[in-house]
Amino acid sequence: MPDLKKLTILHSNDMHGDFLARDKDEKLIGGVSMLSGYVSKVREEEDSVIYAIAGDMLQGSLIDTEFKGISTMEIMNYISPDIACAGNHEVDYGLSHLLFLEKYAKFPIITANLYIRNQSKRLLPPSKIIEIDGIKILFVGILTESVLDSIRMDKYIGTFVDIKDAAIETGKICNAYRTTDVDLTVLLTHIGYEDDCRLAELLDPEWGVDIIIGGHSHTIMEQPAKVNNVLIAQAGMGTAQIGRFDIMINKDENNIQEYKWELIPIDDDHCPHDYELESIINRYKSQIDEKYGRVLTHLARRLTHPVRQKETELGNLFSDICREMLGLDIMMLGSGAIRKPELGPVVKVEDLYAIFPFAEAIYQVKMKGEQLRRAFEKVLLPENLTNSSEHYQVSRGVEIVYDNTARQISSFKFNGADLKDDETYKVGLAAYHYNNMDKFLGITHEEILPNGRAIVVSTSQTDVIEEYFMSHNNLKAKIEGRIRRTG
Repeated sequence: MPDLKKLTILHSNDMHGDFLARDKDEKLIGGVSMLSGYVSKVREEEDSVIYAIAGDMLQGSLIDTEFKGISTMEIMNYISPDIACAGNHEVDYGLSHLLFLEKYAKFPIITANLYIRNQSKRLLPPSKIIEIDGIKILFVGILTESVLDSIRMDKYIGTFVDIKDAAIETGKICNAYRTTDVDLTVLLTHIGYEDDCRLAELLDPEWGVDIIIGGHSHTIMEQPAKVNNVLIAQAGMGTAQIGRFDIMINKDENNIQEYKWELIPIDDDHCPHDYELESIINRYKSQIDEKYGRVLTHLARRLTHPVRQKETELGNLFSDICREMLGLDIMMLGSGAIRKPELGPVVKVEDLYAIFPFAEAIYQVKMKGEQLRRAFEKVLLPENLTNSSEHYQVSRGVEIVYDNTARQISSFKFNGADLKDDETYKVGLAAYHYNNMDKFLGITHEEILPNGRAIVVSTSQTDVIEEYFMSHNNLKAKIEGRIRRTG
């Protein structure tokens, strides 16, 4: 008879400081109190349980932003995950702060491919073997390339440039533990579902990778995908659900004999509350409420931002405000900067900072019409219609028609007239997008330098919105067809 052992792996990703439960259909959904209650419940019921987090614990809530991730790490330490990998938002407060938070954490945070360039020295541990009830599990952390976008100007820090390099590094680590009798190998990745599939295709079966638990693309799955005999799972985003593997491991052959996977709702029906953790959260929340509880403005109605890839009401509102306040011709606002799907009608300071948390500088760059057209033709490529790609909300006056079949812009108007290729336009970009213009827009800093020097017109885009809200009420916004697709 084969030596079979049962292992339960719980997994979350892209939690983004989603601490608080919310009401839906007269039922509480999500929040770390019930998440912690569920994790504790499973740990009591099952002999062998691992709880893993696939990146982006930080950023996305006012509590996390106010305390620069320290609140998140205190809460995570309480829930006590067994392992986590870093995500791109773990560097939002700076690389040195990430290293501080890694020391603050009472659980290992792994990443194989973030390193100091000139010495090829890794900044975080690349992997970790966890042994539980006689089962040895090798975890390897792989970070998205886009972490480099956040620290693009830091010439000393690097990451691998493509999935092929990440696969090679995975092989090196797996080969180093071939004599350790590893029973299960799990990649904790933060590269998005599509790249998880590409990575799985490149893995040599001899390396023994069994599972990829991923993040970054916020993918909700009905069942794990299976690519090159590797199971790939992800659990959406936030704390409204948690992934659960129940695995029977054949220790004689070091592989999965059978498994069951579920996406478990975090709600009153499935999860007990952890009232001790609620008291910790309420301590942070009371400080936030006191500082950020004042009303900024009343919108005419609730405005929404349901998807990143299309024009939205909130995208139009925010980009129009930035254009007006900063004297720009065009504001290109990264869709991912808007972190919640709706706002209003009453807007408190805490609401603004929850939905628009990135207090980045805004650069004014001067671009020729031809360069603008080229930038949008790159942004609007049909293959970029994914959560992993960059998308932009544009200010009033821009009217673009993109032909999907021809893969080009068929019409580009500005203030009702055709865009002039040789005319110069003042364009607003947040610092993250300015620093990565060549990657996101296909336009380099050197190309636009002859048009005029880039200047910082605001050190905080959130401050711009807040100041505008303080003096304007009953604001409206609607979908106007600023960017349309045909073909």
